Amino acid sequence: MSLTLTDIRAAKKRVDSYINATPILSSSLMNQWLGHEIFFKCENFQKIGAFKARGGLNTVAWLVENNQKPKHIVANSSGNHAQAVAYAGQQFGIPTTIFMPEYSSQVKVQAARGYGAKVVLSKTRNITDVLVREAAGEAGTYWIPPFNHEQVICGQGTAALEALTELDDIDAVFTPCGGGGLTSGTLIATRGLAPKAKMFGVEPLNANDAAESLRKGSIQRLSGIPNTLADGAMTMAVGELTFEFLKQLDGFYEVAENDIVYWTQWLTHLLKCRLEPTCAMPMQAVVEWLKTQNTKQRVLVIISGGNMDQTTSQKIWEWDYLTQKPTLR
Repeated sequence: MSLTLTDIRAAKKRVDSYINATPILSSSLMNQWLGHEIFFKCENFQKIGAFKARGGLNTVAWLVENNQKPKHIVANSSGNHAQAVAYAGQQFGIPTTIFMPEYSSQVKVQAARGYGAKVVLSKTRNITDVLVREAAGEAGTYWIPPFNHEQVICGQGTAALEALTELDDIDAVFTPCGGGGLTSGTLIATRGLAPKAKMFGVEPLNANDAAESLRKGSIQRLSGIPNTLADGAMTMAVGELTFEFLKQLDGFYEVAENDIVYWTQWLTHLLKCRLEPTCAMPMQAVVEWLKTQNTKQRVLVIISGGNMDQTTSQKIWEWDYLTQKPTLR
């Protein structure tokens, strides 16, 4: 199946009654400093506090629509996908079990339980992935993976669909990239609604499996748990489905940890809302791209979520970066 804008629109119809139509924010001060217009699709205001609600809900709604409602749902996640599937299971009255590594954000573990899911913790992501595969083999059980699923991808693409329907003449779109579901769905929506716009993915330099995969032409897997504050992009490897979409991007950026911290502080300050390091990360890529442009650009950034625990928050605010004004110089 080749996914198109039609599939993203079908997903939007399925999820509309379950999700928030999230706002698009901008900072006149940042636009003045950088000399360009930057728009932020704020999925930190989404149900569960992240875009992942879209993919989880669309997948379950699609199953129900096709008379395939499962008796039990399982999922594996270190973050927001756990909450998304738990929330979707709650909405459709389906028992849900989430398998998570022990290093997962405690805020996200507690949230998954809060939505009624059973949470099974294991020492590593690899063990988590084995356990979910075993559980998925049980009769009546359906496994919703974090990104490597067509309906998950379509659901994630609805955020960009909303934004690009509202905004005209966007020149470039940037998304954070973990497993590639958001980036893939956004690519489909962007190619359909703003075909002239450039599309970029962004990941942490310390968890750069996607960039390595694109460089080597085959999926590369991280050898161990990556040391990054962008916990939403700690995926060990991209999926076979998402990798094919990542190959179609106009570019891919890797961002150092200090830049992730810098932009988390500045976006929190300028947009006046709570957001995760993962979704602040693309701003460094935006700045690097804008340095190569000779005319004023209109840029869309997908803010993926706002779920951050105390430990991460303390690390983000350990040093004051707000004394260093954003600039293209």
